[in-house]
Amino acid sequence: MTKSFEEINEKIRAGKAVVVTAEEVIGIAKDIGIKEAARKVDVVTTGTFGIMCSSGAFLNFWHTKPKMKMQHIYLDGVPAGGGMAAVDCYIGATAIPENDPANSHHPGHFRHGGGHVIEDLIAGRAVELRATAYGTDCYPRRSLEQTITLADLRQAYIFSPRNSYQNYNAGVNCSDKTVYTYMGILKPHMANVHYSSAGQLSPLLNDPYYRTLGIGSRIFLGGGEGFIAWEGTQHAPDDPRDQRGLPLGGAGTIAVIGDMKQMDARFVRGVSITGYGVSMMTGIGVPIPILDEEMLYYTTVTDADIMAPICDYGPDGYPTGEPCVLGHVSYAELKSGEIDFMGKKIRTAPLSSYAKAREIAAMLKSWISDGKFLLGQPSRTLRSAADYQPGGVFDDK
Repeated sequence: MTKSFEEINEKIRAGKAVVVTAEEVIGIAKDIGIKEAARKVDVVTTGTFGIMCSSGAFLNFWHTKPKMKMQHIYLDGVPAGGGMAAVDCYIGATAIPENDPANSHHPGHFRHGGGHVIEDLIAGRAVELRATAYGTDCYPRRSLEQTITLADLRQAYIFSPRNSYQNYNAGVNCSDKTVYTYMGILKPHMANVHYSSAGQLSPLLNDPYYRTLGIGSRIFLGGGEGFIAWEGTQHAPDDPRDQRGLPLGGAGTIAVIGDMKQMDARFVRGVSITGYGVSMMTGIGVPIPILDEEMLYYTTVTDADIMAPICDYGPDGYPTGEPCVLGHVSYAELKSGEIDFMGKKIRTAPLSSYAKAREIAAMLKSWISDGKFLLGQPSRTLRSAADYQPGGVFDDK
């Protein structure tokens, strides 16, 4: 039994597609078996909502009168990268104001940065634009101060070079002092563990070999429609995998793009991370077309199947650049609130929102079921597709 992207899209257009979330498909396959579920289900929707530091937005301002070639650009005091054209800039999610005390009084609070500016724009809030320039004959203006909103921008789109890690470290701290990291505040002697993944709802874990994902894949991004633009930076498809094909480390990532004017600030949030900096939480949902029984099998992954690497973020671990993985535990264990690891019972806490991931998968399901969202067949799947090897034998019910 096989289906094509176009066959599934025709069913979506006709209102006949069977669309379920990555949570729902687990029970369906258990009840009726892989083969029957593959015949019945056309699309499985996924979702994730977590901190994604390698994010940002391209903005284009209308030309000023007289015209100006902006050199140094600040949005609510946060520097945005120029160096492209007269009124284009890129604001990164982790950028902070130049006068931010940062970690001069450790741990710093990092109350405002690029992720907050992007959230404010999407929410319709006003932002102060300040720009300076050296002036040219064709662009004589040298300074500008103006209040803007998203509606004032000619174009504004998120372009994030690395989002939605396939798997990710869970962080502990083996040292005898508290550390402040992008995985949050980690207490001494492995007193707590933080993790950041939607587990069984996570997009790339439901298509572990990227058979259906690549350039042009249409996705849910920040509450609107987006696309996979390229493989993400640090994409590492050759990370070790288990017999099911699930990576034991970070593995795949995606670069994504989408129109900010379609987005909802509920799914794009600036965050402050004590002692580390600022970032942005982003909501991403990817539809997985059920092309055959194998694709259905992959979407039945559960939290109990997925093993997260436990990494030491203490001074002698992650910061050194040397291997820091102490072992692996399942997401089912992490989500239980406590793990038994290396002879210790350790309390767990998520840095991502499973409730929001579930909401994203349900919204995407609704869009597709209502015929408002068609699948985008990638023009090229993510790297490693040419070396694709099945992840293991699956048995029908």
